[in-house]
Amino acid sequence: MGDGRATASIKLATAVAANASMDTEALGVVDARPARSLKILHILRAPLGGLFRHVVDIAHGQTERGHRVGLIVDSTTGGPQADAALAELAPHLALGLQRVAVARELGPSDIRALRFVARQIERAAPDVVHGHGAKGAALSRLTLSAPNAIRVYTPHGGSLVYRPGTMAGGFYRTLEWLLKWRTDLFLFESTYVAGLFRAEIGRPPAMVRVVHNGVSDAEFAPIATNADATDLVCLGELRPVKAFDVLIEALARMKASGRRVSATIAGEGPQSADLKALAQRLDIADLVRFVGYRPAREAFAMGRMLVIPSRAESLPYVVLEAIAAGLPVIATRVGGVPEIFGPQTKHLIAPDNIGVLVSAITAAIEAPGEVRRVMQQVKSRVHREFSMTAMVDGGLAAYREAIALRKLAQFT
Repeated sequence: MGDGRATASIKLATAVAANASMDTEALGVVDARPARSLKILHILRAPLGGLFRHVVDIAHGQTERGHRVGLIVDSTTGGPQADAALAELAPHLALGLQRVAVARELGPSDIRALRFVARQIERAAPDVVHGHGAKGAALSRLTLSAPNAIRVYTPHGGSLVYRPGTMAGGFYRTLEWLLKWRTDLFLFESTYVAGLFRAEIGRPPAMVRVVHNGVSDAEFAPIATNADATDLVCLGELRPVKAFDVLIEALARMKASGRRVSATIAGEGPQSADLKALAQRLDIADLVRFVGYRPAREAFAMGRMLVIPSRAESLPYVVLEAIAAGLPVIATRVGGVPEIFGPQTKHLIAPDNIGVLVSAITAAIEAPGEVRRVMQQVKSRVHREFSMTAMVDGGLAAYREAIALRKLAQFT
C-alpha cells in the first residue's frame, strides 16, 4: 500500500513538472477553488488605465474566493477616480492597501520605494508576490524579502511595447533580462506580449502562462447613446502611441472631401495641448470634442462608434468593454487586438495610415448593417473566451502550479 502511494506521488510530481516546464502559452483553465487560502500581494506603479483595472478586478475576484490579498501602489498618481476605486477595494484587503511614491522613470527615489516594498513584503509574508508592469515587477523582484514566496510577473506591455528603439527602452530591456532569473511565473495577458518578451528579452527561464483580460457579465448590458453623441468616440491616455493625431488628420481629410464626421476624445495625458492645437490648425475644432477623463461606459454613450487608432497595444480593455457593450469598433491590427477579434481579424486596419482609417470610417458609416453583423460575432467570442471568471481562476491555477513546482524543486 505504501509503495502504491509513493508511485502515485512520483507520477503526480512528474506530471506537474512536465506540465510546468512546457514552453507554452496555452492556458488550461481548471477549477481554482483553493485547498487553502493563499496570501497574495500585488505591486504596481500607477493606478491608471487598463493595468489598474486588471489588478482591481483580480483582487476582487481573489478575495471573493477566500484568498488574503494586499496591494502596494503609487501614491502620486491616479487622482479622485483611483482614490475612489481603492477606497472601495480596501475593506476587502486582508493584507492591506499601501501607497508609496513610485516614479515613472528609474531614479534615486526608487531606493526609498524599494525599502518600503521590502518591509511590506516581509510584514505580509505572502505566498505570492505579483508584480504588474515593468516598475511594479522590478520592485517585487529586487527585494529579497519573503524568499519562499513565488514571484509572478505580468508585463502589461509597458517597456516592451512602448519603448522600441530608444535608449531608455534598451536600458529597461537589460533590466528585464536580469530580473527574469528572479521570476517563478510569467503570467502574460496576451500571446502577443508573450512572444514579444521572448523576442526582445529571451526565452523565459520559468513557467509561462497566458491568461487573457476578462470582462464581467454586467458589462454586456447595452448602452443608450446620448442625444448629443458624435459620430465617433475615442478614449485613452493622450500620448503618441495612441495615435489620436491620426484620427484628427483623418477627420480633416474627410471634411476636405465634403464629409463632416464628428468625434469625442475622452482622456487626459501629455499630448492634450498638442492634439487640441492640431484640431485648430486643421480647422476641425468644431468637429472634435475633448471631454477629459471619463469612465469607459460613460464615454461610450458619447459616440455612436468607437475608434482605436493605436500604434501599439497589449490587450486593451477598452476594446473588450466596447464590444461587450455592443458598440461598433474600428481598431488597428496591433498587439493583442487580433486575439480579441479572432476569425474577424481581417476587419482590423493597418496602424498609422490616415487613408486606411478614412476608408474604414466611411465604410462603417455607409454600411452600418455589415458592421453590426461583424461585431455581433466578435461580441459572442468575447462573451465566450474573455470572461472575468476565466481570468481570475486561470491566474489562481497558474499560481498553484508555480507553488507546486517550487516545492518540488526542493526535493530534486
